[in-house]
Amino acid sequence: QVRLVESGGGSVQAGGSLRLSCAASGYTWKNYCMAWFRQAPGKKREGVAALRSDGTTTYVDSVKGRFTISKDNAKSSLYLQMNSLKPEDTAMYYCAIQFRIPGSRCDVVPLDPTGYNYWGQGTQVSVSS
Repeated sequence: QVRLVESGGGSVQAGGSLRLSCAASGYTWKNYCMAWFRQAPGKKREGVAALRSDGTTTYVDSVKGRFTISKDNAKSSLYLQMNSLKPEDTAMYYCAIQFRIPGSRCDVVPLDPTGYNYWGQGTQVSVSS
């Protein structure tokens, strides 16, 4: 059974940094898509950063140059380093994983949440001005 557990959220002032972690277990796929999404109250879930098993990364424009997605394969953990945080980054952050098949949704549009079936419970990030 695939299980994802996020941690590392918190409250910071604008300009600060946080590092989110996602501990992943229960999957044996060599080919996968993993991603971070966020959802603010009253808004749709938004893809923030994605990492494919071939090392390809994708970022939403609003976080480029500020956020970095990475994975520690030995620990099966996904990370999101968030620097220069802004109040508009405030949201619940979720990690997700999906078995990657060439041409599948997560493969073609890695920041589309409909391409993922496995989700964590989320971790809250709050940025004050």
